[in-house]
Amino acid sequence: MTELFAPQKPVAPLAERLRPQSLHDVIGQAHLLGAGKPLRLAFESGKPHSMILWGPPGSGKTTLARLMARVFDAEFIALSAVLSGVKDIRGAIERAQHVLQQSGRHTILFVDEVHRFNKAQQDAFLPYVEQGLITFIGATTENPSFEVNRALLSRSQVYALSPLSEDELKHLFERACQADLPKLHFSDEAKNLLITFADGDARRLLNLLEQADIAAGTEGVTEIDADYVRNVLSRSMRHFDKGGDEFYDQISALHKSIRGSSPDAALYWMCRMLDGGTDPLYIGRRLIRTATEDIGLADPRALAITLDACNAYERLGSPEGELALAQAALYLACAPKSNAAYLAYKKARSLIEHDPSRRVPVRLRNAPTKLMKDMGFGQNYRYAHDEPGAYAAGENYFPDGMPPADFYHPTTYGLEAKIAEKLAHLRELDAKAKQHNPKK
Repeated sequence: MTELFAPQKPVAPLAERLRPQSLHDVIGQAHLLGAGKPLRLAFESGKPHSMILWGPPGSGKTTLARLMARVFDAEFIALSAVLSGVKDIRGAIERAQHVLQQSGRHTILFVDEVHRFNKAQQDAFLPYVEQGLITFIGATTENPSFEVNRALLSRSQVYALSPLSEDELKHLFERACQADLPKLHFSDEAKNLLITFADGDARRLLNLLEQADIAAGTEGVTEIDADYVRNVLSRSMRHFDKGGDEFYDQISALHKSIRGSSPDAALYWMCRMLDGGTDPLYIGRRLIRTATEDIGLADPRALAITLDACNAYERLGSPEGELALAQAALYLACAPKSNAAYLAYKKARSLIEHDPSRRVPVRLRNAPTKLMKDMGFGQNYRYAHDEPGAYAAGENYFPDGMPPADFYHPTTYGLEAKIAEKLAHLRELDAKAKQHNPKK
């Protein structure tokens, strides 16, 4: 009876049970852990140094921090920036001081998701890093250049970790099955499906295997095929942090694929983002920008088609409306490209930012009242429709005394080729008009 009330020791998750206990056990990150590579040398140096481990979930950041404490026989203190505050930081420092006084052992302070700490919290580590009381190891999924304080960054070496490759996940799969799941037999298709679902994340793969093991044990199943995996395991979202690096990397890839006239790649990145849960209308807004920035007047229909696609999505919603956005993305990728309008706009904005405010010439001002007419507003204005070819050759529409401005240079692609021809003809007319009237 007393056994019912005896304290039960919790069973660690599979990912924790299989956490590497030495560098030899680590799968992946060969670019950092191979012979002569930076992190391998750090482990072999005999002296720990502060570092930022930057990489996607499940790439081994926590494991490497724990291994470093083991190799250097250091006290390991872990904080999560999601759950911890200044009080926890102060407690960790006090513990590090106590360990040093009692045993002379050094402390490795590991801060997971360090990018979630604000500037003041990150600054709190600086004096203790400089004193040598702690070796600071921060883990982040975000680019530390933007998310970690410059002062802390300057005192830490940044190591960029990569998602595990398919072969590395297969190796981990086999190790897990041999060590902890000997009764389960996975078909090749089921194995490949689980590896696909893991999406480069070692911890996710082990969690999926554990879910399969629990379900199979409940149902008395030992043979696992692809259908069983699909039925039992709910598919997780792929790596796509709507506020982080993955978001900006993928939207950048979509934009550059369209700019590079690769419709298949554009469709691939768009679908990756939709699969990851991004707002389809955000994609629509980015397509609108692409239509104006990279296509412009080479094909003015591109903007209209993209706006129509966004309107169609607002009417239909998902998933039907996503097809309209896909159609727009394909059209943009196939359209002739020109950034002439984009460059002209930037040049004009730059000039106006640095140029003094110039008054509108009197001849270009409207004169709706008698007083304004008496003041000369609109006098000597040349009405273009009354001129040959509906063009007032030689007229100047800029402020008087302003140096000539040359913003827009149409390309030779798409409709802009025709625009270039017309503008060249108009410049010829201007030149002839000035020959006849040099004062203009």
